[in-house]
Amino acid sequence: MATKAKTVFYCTSCGNESPKWMGRCPACGEWNTMKEAPAEPKKGPASGAAAPRSERRPQRLREIDYSQDARISLGMGEVDRILGGGMVPGSLVLIGGEPGIGKSTLSLQIPLSCRDLRTLYVTGEESAKQVGMRARRLGGDDSNCSIFCETQIETVIEEARAMLPDLMIVDSVQTMYTDSVESAPGSVSQIREVAAALLRFAKESGVPVILIGHITKDGYIAGPKILEHIVDVVLQFEGENRGSYRILRSIKNRFGSTAELAVFEMTGAGLREVANPSELLIPMHEQGLSGVAIAAMLDGTRPLLFEVQALVSSAVYGTAQRSATGFDVRRLNMLLAVLEKRAGFHLSAKDVFLNMAGGLRVSDPACDLAVICAVLSSNFDFAIPADVCFAGEVGLSGEIRPVGQLDRRVQEAARLGFKRMFVSSFAKVEVKPEGLRVVQVADVPALVKALFK
Repeated sequence: MATKAKTVFYCTSCGNESPKWMGRCPACGEWNTMKEAPAEPKKGPASGAAAPRSERRPQRLREIDYSQDARISLGMGEVDRILGGGMVPGSLVLIGGEPGIGKSTLSLQIPLSCRDLRTLYVTGEESAKQVGMRARRLGGDDSNCSIFCETQIETVIEEARAMLPDLMIVDSVQTMYTDSVESAPGSVSQIREVAAALLRFAKESGVPVILIGHITKDGYIAGPKILEHIVDVVLQFEGENRGSYRILRSIKNRFGSTAELAVFEMTGAGLREVANPSELLIPMHEQGLSGVAIAAMLDGTRPLLFEVQALVSSAVYGTAQRSATGFDVRRLNMLLAVLEKRAGFHLSAKDVFLNMAGGLRVSDPACDLAVICAVLSSNFDFAIPADVCFAGEVGLSGEIRPVGQLDRRVQEAARLGFKRMFVSSFAKVEVKPEGLRVVQVADVPALVKALFK
């Protein structure tokens, strides 16, 4: 009689293993994430056998030589900047994004942009001809890029050890598999073992590896959460497939800041780096429209000036609606309450719709001032001049609070040709560029008097 294959339950969020199904994972607390999969055979030395002794020995920190480990430039300034100045040798980078967003285009454009970088491009989703067709469309120098169509990770690592390239790209991690795990490619156990094998190869050989990963419908990288813990850097590729602009955002970075983003424009010849995103996000319409204000936001170390749009109208169904796109709707309700309590504007019977232009998701509190001005502009049907911008946080008592790195925002506003900038009266403005007048206001009533007089 054939014995039934043993199965276990894995959490798709954290990779925790359980002998039985549970509604909630005991490790990460997520609900309905336990999936059944064949149990992995237990490996290890026989009972009583000594474990093999490693050849590695502990090193003193001061004896470690890191003088030769300079960062590797990928030939794309925006990608190098978001990585912290280039790729660190032996690092493992994960790039995630929705299908069709441009992950494969970005990963192929990297070796085509740097002719001195010997690259091994491993593809498990496309044939060599398909990759070659996309490479011809993108242009660039393809003399040092080698294409390897393979999905077995042992074969991939064996070829990489023989070649020892300057960079290896794997597209994608969900298509790779290892013979040591008896499950289908893309399963929790396969992704975990493949990522661990690539990590060992990267650390032992010093070859940096870029992994391409898909994301789920909830916006998370497919596979166990442990995948993001294994890699050194996690980059998220965001944007709408119907739009032309893409944002590469740093979620985790062991060698640099996580408060950075890079902006690209998708064209027929591939991704074009956008060095000045503010020019794309400022008004692209006729002047004289109400409900529009310009906010000076800081994402990481990069100042961005973008358009905040608001629409205030009488409530049709009795209960006022509050809707926000790219902005926290709870914070919008708080700002509307401040306007009603501290400044005397009655908006409780009116619908308020808020939109961050360009598809941005904003979390910088410096945008509070622009949100309030956009709402008041639509309520009064009074157009704010196009050469005015705002940077300030609004408190519950109606005061306007200072924001961090104000000088960077002021310099960016002056460079883009703005004439006035409203900030908190408690902020210290050390930089006063020519042509830009910095107006300091203490609270919301003072702002209304200075702007809508």
